[in-house]
Amino acid sequence: MEEPLITVITPTDNLLQNNNADAFNLLVQLLDMQTYPNIEHIIIDNGSTDGTIEFLKDYKNQGYLTFFSERDTGKFNAYNKGIMHAKGKYITFLSCDDFIHDITSIYDIVNLMEANNADFTFAPAYCRHPEGFVFLFAPAMHSAFQVMPCARQAMFFKKSMLDRENYFDERFKLLADFDLIIRIIMKGYTPAYFDTTYVTYKLGEKVAQNEDRAEKEIKAIYNKNYRTLYPLNETVLDRMAKFSEFPKELLDRLAKYFPEDDRELFYERCEQMHQIRVNAHNNAKQQNKE
Repeated sequence: MEEPLITVITPTDNLLQNNNADAFNLLVQLLDMQTYPNIEHIIIDNGSTDGTIEFLKDYKNQGYLTFFSERDTGKFNAYNKGIMHAKGKYITFLSCDDFIHDITSIYDIVNLMEANNADFTFAPAYCRHPEGFVFLFAPAMHSAFQVMPCARQAMFFKKSMLDRENYFDERFKLLADFDLIIRIIMKGYTPAYFDTTYVTYKLGEKVAQNEDRAEKEIKAIYNKNYRTLYPLNETVLDRMAKFSEFPKELLDRLAKYFPEDDRELFYERCEQMHQIRVNAHNNAKQQNKE
């Protein structure tokens, strides 16, 4: 039986000018070393003008990838274009400076998804901070209704599920992946946990550099997904976004999206996240006074 095709989607934008050629080469070479034999790598280029097109053509001519180049409106627009071109049964999304360091992982992930008829997987990931250190981002799926619960780079998605869900919501320029995760959990799609740290990614700085925009998007994502469960207003949304302070009635309804045996843990994780956010806010206030 032939192994299902896997699609890896990577957006690019002036790789050479932005000094990402070496990182991109590492991504491509490690994908080529994967023990899994049936992978397509699709590059969605943002109309680069610095020689990136010729750079990508060399990889294409060697059979490593295929690419499309035209202006896009952001990362998630590029991902959506990639999904529409994808032929794979399963899809994962990697930036040009991310890489899969475990060369057997795709084989294992496909076997896991096939055995469990899973719609998506999630896993721990190594994150490279812009300041030079690396930390482990362990999944926290019980906190998925409050904050981004895992690294998008450490997830695989069934293409048919993405098609049914109309892909990423491009209204959210910074956090469309958070919105997608909330949606697929609330729709009852089947998850599978892959208990291996197989991917290393670079922490994006856009959210930190655009805190006001990110907070607005978080409130809009909450409102979009939870408004039928609880009457939300600006005051409630503001406290949810700033402090992860969710009304008890809303938490009770969100808890039902988890198995009954997990609901006590869900409430514990929600309270822990709330306390973390409150303490961080208080510490920031104290530092500003000093």
